[in-house]
Amino acid sequence: MQANLALHKKKQTKRPLVLIALILSMFMAAIEGTIVATAMPNIVADLGGFSMYSWVFSAFLLMQAVTTLIFGKLSDLYGRKPIYVSGVVIFLTGSILCGLAPTMTLLVIFRIIQGIGAGAVQPVVATMVGDMYTMEERAKVQGYLASVWGISSVIGPLFGGIIVKFVDWSWIFWINVPIGILGLVGVTLFFHEEISKEKKSIDYAGTSLFFVSISALIIVLVQGGTAWDWASAPIIGLITIFIVGFGFFLWQESRTAAPMMPLHLWKNKLMTTANLITLVSGMIILGLSSFLPTYVQGVMGYSPIIAGFTLSTMSIGWPISSTTAGHLVLKIGFRPTAILGGIALFLGGTLFMFLEPTHGPIYVGFSSFVVGVGMGLTSTTFIVAIQNSVDWKTRGSATSLNMFMRIIGSATGAAILGGVLNQRMNQLLVNKGESLTLANTDMLLDETARNRLEPNVLATMQETLAQAMDAVFIGLFILGLLAFILSLFFPEIKHTNKK
Repeated sequence: MQANLALHKKKQTKRPLVLIALILSMFMAAIEGTIVATAMPNIVADLGGFSMYSWVFSAFLLMQAVTTLIFGKLSDLYGRKPIYVSGVVIFLTGSILCGLAPTMTLLVIFRIIQGIGAGAVQPVVATMVGDMYTMEERAKVQGYLASVWGISSVIGPLFGGIIVKFVDWSWIFWINVPIGILGLVGVTLFFHEEISKEKKSIDYAGTSLFFVSISALIIVLVQGGTAWDWASAPIIGLITIFIVGFGFFLWQESRTAAPMMPLHLWKNKLMTTANLITLVSGMIILGLSSFLPTYVQGVMGYSPIIAGFTLSTMSIGWPISSTTAGHLVLKIGFRPTAILGGIALFLGGTLFMFLEPTHGPIYVGFSSFVVGVGMGLTSTTFIVAIQNSVDWKTRGSATSLNMFMRIIGSATGAAILGGVLNQRMNQLLVNKGESLTLANTDMLLDETARNRLEPNVLATMQETLAQAMDAVFIGLFILGLLAFILSLFFPEIKHTNKK
C-alpha cells in the first residue's frame, strides 16, 4: 500500500517546473518568426540567393500552418508529452541545420523542418497548460503564456541585431538549442499524464488532403501579386488545388470515424465566433507589422529606430492586457472581456484610419498600443473559453484550430493588404503621369538615397505612398469593425471546469 502511494506521489506533475519549461519552449518557437528579420542582410551577404529572401520566412510559416492542426489531433490520440518531445526535437534539428546551411536553398529547406517542429510545439504547449490547470487557473496562466508572443516580437529583432553584431548569424538558430533542451528536460521529468490504451485510428486521407490543400493556399498567399501575377497559370492552378482538395477534405471529415478536424467543433457558437475573430485579428496584426514601419520611415521620414518604437508599443499592450484578461474573465465573465477586446481592435483601427503624416510617432505608437490591448484581451479570452468548453479528447484539436486560424489570418492579411497597397500605388503613379514606378519606393526607406532625391520628387513619392497607405489603414479599420461586430455574438459562458 505504501509502495503504491509512493509511486502515485512520484508521478504527480510538478506544475511550476513544467510551466517554466513550456514558457521557454513557446518563447523559442515564437521568437523564431521575428529574430531572423534583422539577420537577413548578413545571411544574404554570406549565402547569396536574394531571390529566395522571402521564402526564408514563408517556408517556416507554411509548415507551421499545415502541421498545427495535425499535431493538435495527434496529441489528442497519443498524449501531449510524446508530441511535444517530437516537436522540440524536430525544431532543434532544423535549428542546428539552419546554422550550418551553406546555401540559401538549403536554408529554406531547413526552415521547413523548423516550421514542422513549431507546428507541434505551439499548440501542444497551450493544450498542456489547459490540461494542468482548472478553469480559474487557466485564465491567469494562459494570460502569461499569451504574453510570450508580445515579448518575443519585441525582443526578437533586437536580439537578432545583437547576435549579428557581435557573433555569427548562425547563432540566431543555435541559441534555440539550450532553450529547447531545458524545455525537454522539464517536461520529460516533471510532466505526467494518463493515456488510454485503446487502439488509435488516424485519419490519413483527411490529413493528406488538408496538407496538400492548405499548402497550395499558403503558397498562393505568399507568391500571389509578387513572384506571380494573380491571373497567372501557377496561381490559378494552386487555387484550383486548394478548392478541390479542401472540398474533398471536408467530405472525408464528415464520413470518417476519427476525423483530423472534428467538424462538430464548428457547430459550437463559441468556437466559431472565437475562431473568426482570431482570423480577423491575425490579419490586423500582420498588416500592421508589415506596413506600419514603411509608413513611419517612408512617409513621415523617421529612422528605423523610431519606426520600431511605434510598432513595439503594440507588443507592450499585448502582454499587459493578456494578463489583465486572465483576471477579467473571472470577475466580469468571458463575453464582456471579449467585447472589450473587440472594442479595442475597433478603436485601434479607427485611430489608424485618421492617421496623418503630421501626427507624429507618439500618435502612431499609441494606436499600436490600443491594437495590442485588443489582441491580448481576445487571445487569452478565446483560448481559455475554448479549452473550457471541450474535454481532454478534443482539447488538442480545438486549441490547434484556434492557432491555425491566426496563422491563416496573418498570411491572408499580408497578401490582401499588400495587394491593396501595390495596386493603389501603381494607380496613383499612373494618374499623376509620373515616370516613377513602384520600385522607386525603396528609396524612401533608405535615408541616404532619400536625401539625394530632388525635393519635388521626394514630395511626390511621399504623397503617393501616404495616399496608398490610406487604403491599407481603411482596410485595418474595416477589419477592426468586423472584429467588434463578431465579438457581440460571443455567447455567455457558465463557469464550468471540464477535464
